[in-house]
Amino acid sequence: MEDYLIRIIAKETGVRGLACVTTHLANEAAARHETTPTTTVVLERTLTSGILAGALLKVGQRVALKFEGDGPVGKAIAEADAYGRIRGYVVHPEVDLPLVDGKADIVNALGVLGSLSVVKDVKLKEMPEGVVPLISSTFDGDFTYYLNQSEQTPSLVVIAEVLAENGRLQVSGGVLIQAMPPNDVSIIRQFIERMQDLPPLEVMLAGGKSPEAILAELFAGIAYEKLEKRPLRFKCACSRERSEKALINLGKDGLQNLLETEGEAVVDCHFCHEQYIFDAEDLRLIMASMI
Repeated sequence: MEDYLIRIIAKETGVRGLACVTTHLANEAAARHETTPTTTVVLERTLTSGILAGALLKVGQRVALKFEGDGPVGKAIAEADAYGRIRGYVVHPEVDLPLVDGKADIVNALGVLGSLSVVKDVKLKEMPEGVVPLISSTFDGDFTYYLNQSEQTPSLVVIAEVLAENGRLQVSGGVLIQAMPPNDVSIIRQFIERMQDLPPLEVMLAGGKSPEAILAELFAGIAYEKLEKRPLRFKCACSRERSEKALINLGKDGLQNLLETEGEAVVDCHFCHEQYIFDAEDLRLIMASMI
């Protein structure tokens, strides 16, 4: 199944719903960062959270999520835009913990003490930031808590995945249900109960249920309108030109030191692990351009 997101609204009920499949973009990120089974799920849940956060943005806006805990993973970061594009990374992708009940031990990987910070670029002078403590270290539980506490919007987020035998993802995706003013948390409780009555999200995804079908199950008996089907993909904004600007920021002395000690410069993008190599001649040309 392709990666995409569906957005619906139930105007009479006052609820909007999002559902997405993120398998391919998460597997691409995992391959780029050479993650273990544990950090594959950590990264996937961070990216799926980012995709859902991005779907709440207006045109031209961006959002960054940082899950930071006292576990060995350290931090997991994602940046998303309003068009279904996302990038992200885990600080320590080499971490691998024993499975717990057949699933990745993401709670101990991230750690129980820490925070989720969300920064939005809404094209204002200052970028609003919300920070909440980790309450579950399951990523979806923490993102749910952020939406309810920091943004004061009654919400429910569920993220799920199934790991394949090779340590990559067989399937992954998520659901976000959100009440619209003046509705309160009571309407979300109804959807929590509906979710509990359905098969687990990972079972539905692994069984081939589409985002449309999952939302249809959740909104059974409720009139709703489909607003959008949005393709999703892993996409980084890095480039050789941006890497060159980063080298220029080192100054002539820094570049001369690189030239003498290394003979080249290798710029490695944190978000996508793409490497940009500048040989000795490249470095000399950059220094010559710095007047």
